Amino acid sequence: MRAFVLRARAAPTDSRRLREGVGQAAHTEILAHSLMNALFVAQSHRDDVTVYLVLESTQDYSRTVAFAADDIRDLGGFHEQALLDRIATALDVSQGMGKEQTLAVAPGITVSTLSFEKLVQDLANDYQLYVMDKKGKPIQDVDFPNNPCFLLTDHIPMPKKSFNSLKRLGAEKISLGPKMLFASQCVVLIHNALDIQGA
Repeated sequence: MRAFVLRARAAPTDSRRLREGVGQAAHTEILAHSLMNALFVAQSHRDDVTVYLVLESTQDYSRTVAFAADDIRDLGGFHEQALLDRIATALDVSQGMGKEQTLAVAPGITVSTLSFEKLVQDLANDYQLYVMDKKGKPIQDVDFPNNPCFLLTDHIPMPKKSFNSLKRLGAEKISLGPKMLFASQCVVLIHNALDIQGA
């Protein structure tokens, strides 16, 4: 099983603001692009992949919207608008939830009031964590285990204090090259490296 966590620090947990954030300062289109590249291949979709989108611009709790490829039946298409609509629906369902609660939205889609830190702590029990860092080990030199989980961010870099917490959880730094890439581009390169390795 492969997992991807996109920490979207600028993404709002209000569905209207989410939709309005496309092409604006929040760059909410990053969520759809990353989801698209994580779940789909030409004329098909990937199995054994779960994507966690953590939206952090909120008045109460962060929202984690999870997409489990094996269980999803219909996303309404794989274009940007369809995927943003699915995320927005999850945000609407989540209104009024208490801290660290989870609700089913549709087959294969859940929404939780989990922070990035809590989510990653939970995932560390089942996955080997990897965080993107230009000074990390080149991805082609990494021998991946069966359950890798890759931690990405939107256009706002991961806070330095987060790296210390991730290190305590056993997260390893890996590099995709010398240039800073969009999260959606990272997803493609990671999938390709794992496909070649047969992981």
